Amino acid sequence: MQPCKKVHQTAAAMTEIIIGILGIAILLYVLLGGADFGAGMVEWITGKKGIKTISQAIAPVWEANHIWIILAVVILFNGFPLVYTRLTTYLHIPLLIILIGIIIRGSAFTFRYYDAPQATGNRYYSVLFRFSSLLTPFFLGIVLGAIMLGKIPDSTEGTFYHVFMAPWLNWFSFSTGIFLTLLFGWIASVYLIGEATEETYPLFLRTAIVLFSLLIVSGAIVFVTAHYYRPDFLQKFLHSYVSMACLIIATLLIPLIWTRIKRENAVWTRILVGMQTACILTGWFAVQFPVMVYIAGGQHLIVWNSQVSEKTMYYLLIALIAGIVIILPSFAYLFKVFKFKKVTSDE
Repeated sequence: MQPCKKVHQTAAAMTEIIIGILGIAILLYVLLGGADFGAGMVEWITGKKGIKTISQAIAPVWEANHIWIILAVVILFNGFPLVYTRLTTYLHIPLLIILIGIIIRGSAFTFRYYDAPQATGNRYYSVLFRFSSLLTPFFLGIVLGAIMLGKIPDSTEGTFYHVFMAPWLNWFSFSTGIFLTLLFGWIASVYLIGEATEETYPLFLRTAIVLFSLLIVSGAIVFVTAHYYRPDFLQKFLHSYVSMACLIIATLLIPLIWTRIKRENAVWTRILVGMQTACILTGWFAVQFPVMVYIAGGQHLIVWNSQVSEKTMYYLLIALIAGIVIILPSFAYLFKVFKFKKVTSDE
């Protein structure tokens, strides 16, 4: 009996490690890839004055940041195929829009960055870049809202609207979409302050203030709509010690962030914003876990009933560890080269 219990504990530990890696991948995508999307939103506000700084800041690394969302998809596809299938089936419309937005944004930015600055097409590339930078995170947030809301049906029986539209076409999902978009913009504006010159620093500072003010308002709207659509979710949040602790810490970090911003201390400001974002995601995760997708019929997909066999999870964990050993040093080298190149060019 004892060996069976030990095997069960080992399997549970493997699953928890994989879920932890999934959470870290999502956090890194929000902090890095999200900042790239947010840069497009910042550009809507700053206009032509901020284009040069924004382009130089994200050009060397923007495409590499997508590896974190790819890693998350790989974990779901191989380790939790029921979750992957349910999401890609019932939420295929917002997911398709996300993919289209990523393609348009990447193409528009590349053509604009490497084309001649005075080229006629640059204006259209900029519009596409900014629009897709808003569209993609908005629908990412909508997918997140649909996962939390519990309107995803347990079968494909019903009308097209009931099965493929209703799970995400609602005010709660829209509120989470707006919140995530503003969060990306807030992160980007803070990062860009560290890249700004003396001339553009006040511009990015004002943008950060505007976006953060809107972020607070949108966060309140998420709670209001959650109370309307899913009162139990709000109750879980209020009764979760981890979630409430994360909310308090994120709130206490606000004055520290503003102090650092005004001192133009880019490194510490970015660290504090990263901590604040981590608190937001951890607070959500504490309420969501162990449910991965809420289903309308009550047969929710949780971590333990949607994972693959123990042997497959074992090989997935080995592959993830090997990949991380390769990815993290490569990323560190990429950022080192980028920073070294910037310092050299400035000198």
